[in-house]
Amino acid sequence: MTQMDYKYSLLGSTVDDYRKRPLLLQVDDTPMNLFAVLEVKRELPRRWSTLGCFRKIRLYTFLFGLAVMFLIMASYILTGDKKGLLLTPSPYHFSSLVSPGPFAFNLSSVKDYAHIKLVVKSITSKVEFRSSRQLPELKALVNSEPHMFSVVPRKFLPAVKNPCWYEEYTGNITSDPYRTNLYARYSRRFRTVFQHLRNTFREHLFHRDGRLYRMRCLPYFYIIGQPKCGTTDLYDRLRLHPDVKFTTFKEPHWWTRKRFGIIRLSEGFHSRYPVEDYLDLFDQAAYQIQGNLTANASGSPNQPNIIIGEASASTMWDNNAWVYFYDNTTEGEPPFLIQDFVHALQPDARFIVMLRDPVERLYSDYLYFGIANKSAEDFHEKVSESLQLFEGCLTEYTMRSCVYNTTVNNAMPVRLQVGVYIVYLMDWLTVFSREQILVLRLEDHASNRKYTMHKVFDFLNLGPLTKEKESEITRSPASNTRRPADKNLGPMLPITKEILRDFYTPFNEKLAKVLRNDSFLWENSSRL
Repeated sequence: MTQMDYKYSLLGSTVDDYRKRPLLLQVDDTPMNLFAVLEVKRELPRRWSTLGCFRKIRLYTFLFGLAVMFLIMASYILTGDKKGLLLTPSPYHFSSLVSPGPFAFNLSSVKDYAHIKLVVKSITSKVEFRSSRQLPELKALVNSEPHMFSVVPRKFLPAVKNPCWYEEYTGNITSDPYRTNLYARYSRRFRTVFQHLRNTFREHLFHRDGRLYRMRCLPYFYIIGQPKCGTTDLYDRLRLHPDVKFTTFKEPHWWTRKRFGIIRLSEGFHSRYPVEDYLDLFDQAAYQIQGNLTANASGSPNQPNIIIGEASASTMWDNNAWVYFYDNTTEGEPPFLIQDFVHALQPDARFIVMLRDPVERLYSDYLYFGIANKSAEDFHEKVSESLQLFEGCLTEYTMRSCVYNTTVNNAMPVRLQVGVYIVYLMDWLTVFSREQILVLRLEDHASNRKYTMHKVFDFLNLGPLTKEKESEITRSPASNTRRPADKNLGPMLPITKEILRDFYTPFNEKLAKVLRNDSFLWENSSRL
């Protein structure tokens, strides 16, 4: 440009702090802060005529607008490309399918039975399972999240069953200890709980050698998955056990979302929730454990084996944030998974997984999260589109890469990938032993709650209950069942069920083999 120069400068700080790490948009190998505002400064030569200046300004403004629009559109298409990452919408905010760019395929408008059967056949022919993945080194994990590892110690209190420790409190005891907690700030439903925590905070501080300490705890166990598989019902029943305490509310989603500043992916990134905010959610239980520990020291034990649980059904499968925060050095696969960080902090943690026939899980998921105009026919359309997207990904990438591909996951109008349980389970088994993960079926829980709850009690090494308390836990009505309006929509179409059954079969077969239990084939599954 000889007659007019554009200068681009970034307005706003590019400092990379812990709470808000900005994304970078890379244009011509120059990193740009995504959250900054692009300022255009026009420097006009003094000898320009007014009319010529005006016309050229309009021309360049128009061209610049086209370029910006192209970049914005390209950012949505090339979200999976590590060179230029922008936010992608939620899977429930796609009104129409958009080709995700990196994959050389076109979505067919044909939704006929024969065509989709061929798509499924193509997918199943490419299904393969690796024996193990490359585990990241501890140093790499610490470098990725240095603050988290600086807060949580490597060893916990030996006299407590739950992982807890004493942390020196250096704040002003007259100020609000939860004033910066983002859960307290944004979760209106739980402001009463946090107000109670504020009122009782000072009385739980531990005095020693002229210093103040507070007890901190992580969960003894996690309910990690899967959505629409009965985790809420299991959570509600376990809460009734006198030795089990949970976070102040279910589904904190810290490991998978809040840790990265994600509330809803369609809204972009918010401030990152630091690990201290997550630990605050266990303060109520920590106070009780601390009180019992003090009672034990005085010779009056009172429930010494209290354990804390955390229930977020996204923990097992949701690694969608990786592409925005980690360098992609593994050919489209995340270099770090959620379980890598959990294991680095808590190698002895325990996990409960509740699964369900993935075909019925997907339909229940659609009915629960669908916004409007839900129907069996609409579900069939969305399944067809999702299958074609998955097939398109497999033309260039491995099956595991496609399961973890953020672009594909966000583009699919139904969460097809959540039901490929075996892929996630095998990755969890690379860092945790089989004895640390209890896998249950919703179908078994629905037919015999007493049986499944006893398995859970044994797994968590919980003591015996009175008959009255056990009856209260096992006979209470089921939680979070299907809404009446959704029940009125009826079951999915038979052809949809057949298509999905074919798709999930190879994954179920591998799951049944790994778990050594043919009930995970779901060959005789009935609708719940």
